[in-house]
Amino acid sequence: MYYAREPGKICQLRYDTLAQMLTLGNIHAGSKVIVMETCAGLVLGSVMERMGGYGSVIQMYSGGGSVRAATDCFGFPKSFYETLYEFPLNKLDALISGTGNYSCQVIPAEENAEKTDEESSRSDCEKQEASRDVVGDCLAEESEESMETSRPENEEGLKSCGNVSANHKGGQNLDKEQFAIEKKRKQDERRKRESEAAKLLQDRNADGLIIASRFHPTPLLLTLLEFLSPSRPFVVYCQYKEPLLECYTKLREKGGVISLKLSETWLRHYQVICFPITQQYFPSIPLL
Repeated sequence: MYYAREPGKICQLRYDTLAQMLTLGNIHAGSKVIVMETCAGLVLGSVMERMGGYGSVIQMYSGGGSVRAATDCFGFPKSFYETLYEFPLNKLDALISGTGNYSCQVIPAEENAEKTDEESSRSDCEKQEASRDVVGDCLAEESEESMETSRPENEEGLKSCGNVSANHKGGQNLDKEQFAIEKKRKQDERRKRESEAAKLLQDRNADGLIIASRFHPTPLLLTLLEFLSPSRPFVVYCQYKEPLLECYTKLREKGGVISLKLSETWLRHYQVICFPITQQYFPSIPLL
């Protein structure tokens, strides 16, 4: 569907080329794969589907966050996303040099569960206190209204409007607190997952690497090869041949790479004419 309607979003990636990438990259269940793609999450979703929820997938992304519009369309269960990790490209240099402080950020599961319980109880207490304050203000205002019944009707109307605005203001404060708590929880969860991804990369034993990006593949490949195990396959896709030629030349000059191939995939459509099966062609076979 993407190739037929919006091929620019997936870097003109055809379905036959994607199938060859998954085969040459030796993507299978239980492996650790690094994926760098700017194809709206199509390559990432294909890798996750072939792995079947077993193993680990580390997605490298640029900018403020990853784009996974096509990945969400696969309809994966929640267990598949537990094997997916994200790591930004701008922190790779610190990770390679060892200056990144990721080891202390990994939170054990037990401590994380205790921390979430404490945060939830704390948030419940804050909500209860806020609700008590709002209820107390309402009761106080109602008592003032009952004591001052001799005021004109216009003053009572103004006071009731003030009560409504105060209640609305208290509700807005509660919404802001809930939003802040939820935002902090998501940030902590993102930092934790990023630390886990850094730990997986620091082991430098990835089983596969797939690059399908609109960026120049040479600096990406030379950097990400540091995290690949020896004799493990990698696949680089680009919709233009010139960047691939430069990448091929750089790898040949660097050395340490075997079975290096530069290929161009092509697809041919065949038209097949199908005849309907009737009693005329098979008179002895009864039709049901």
